[in-house]
Amino acid sequence: MTPSRPSVSISLPPSKSISARALIINALAATPCPLQNLSACDDTRALQSVLAGGSDVGAAGTAMRFATALLAATPGCERTLTGSPRMLQRPIAPLVDSLRALGADIEYVGQEGYPPLHIRGRQLHGGALSVPASVSSQYVSALMMIAPTLSGALTLRLEGPVASRPYIEMTRAMMQEWGAEAAWQDDHTLYINTHTYAREAPYVIEPDWSAASYFLVADRFAQFPGLQQPSIQGDSIIVSLLQQLDALAGTTETLHLDFSSCPDLAQTMVVAACLAGQPFRFTGLESLRIKETDRIAALTAECAKFGWRLSEPAPATLAWDGVCLPAAEDIVVSTYADHRMAMAFAPCLLRYPSVTFDHPEVVSKSFPSYWTEFQKIISKRS
Repeated sequence: MTPSRPSVSISLPPSKSISARALIINALAATPCPLQNLSACDDTRALQSVLAGGSDVGAAGTAMRFATALLAATPGCERTLTGSPRMLQRPIAPLVDSLRALGADIEYVGQEGYPPLHIRGRQLHGGALSVPASVSSQYVSALMMIAPTLSGALTLRLEGPVASRPYIEMTRAMMQEWGAEAAWQDDHTLYINTHTYAREAPYVIEPDWSAASYFLVADRFAQFPGLQQPSIQGDSIIVSLLQQLDALAGTTETLHLDFSSCPDLAQTMVVAACLAGQPFRFTGLESLRIKETDRIAALTAECAKFGWRLSEPAPATLAWDGVCLPAAEDIVVSTYADHRMAMAFAPCLLRYPSVTFDHPEVVSKSFPSYWTEFQKIISKRS
């Protein structure tokens, strides 16, 4: 019997989602605590820059949304918050409208509904708000994190299907770590009372499950030191999603998955299913249109280069019939200034080793050492 090859050990970055929330909550705390294993990616650095007095978040959407709420709720603060050209095309009106309803002083500098934003911080009041929750959970999380600092309790009514609910649960869990609590009154209503954030013990950021997803596509047996399961990260569901894909191996059955709770895994699973030759119909992709790029359009364009013709049979839906057409010669994957486009298509290198990426460095947004770690997978296969 041929001995099995040793498992590849991948060093993952700390979770940037947890890092962002830890930075905001700690900034609001009466007694900030030490943050350990903080992410060193571009998005985290952008938020740290704003907390230090900066005004440009670059391409970091999380930083834009969380910082908007934080600055609006900081009396005496005055800042014009801006970002990259793509950031100025990403809507922020639902959050601004909600903050204004709480007394915030925010003006649009350019196009109505989009950054840049001129913010004059003040003491905000509580009350009851209805928030559209079908596009981005980050609007909800931003309001949740500032809620304890308001002059009265806040009731959030989440309107419509709730996108990325696990990220709201992540925010709730982390607020509790600092002594505050957001309680569900029903499936669509959150109640948060005023409270003083405080924590003495260091807070340790766990490794990133989203980052692990790309390696699991390439090698189901990859090992990730320190990765937690169970985890407060919703993207830990990638294990279950890949199991569902593997269960259909060798069949022509269509893989049906809903990504409304885990949109950042959509690119991962599109590429995984295509590489497996598995027909699929993926729904719950509403937020992909307003990410770092229009990810539905980007996935369709890049998959076509490999001979995988995706369709959009309904809004926020991507499908593939499993038919593999001839791949283009000399494939260059366009990354669209989107870190997840580069990382999601990296497993294609195992089948198409001549593939190149137009801007591989874009991975620094969330995982600066990504290509070094992915080389371990390639080396194992060679």
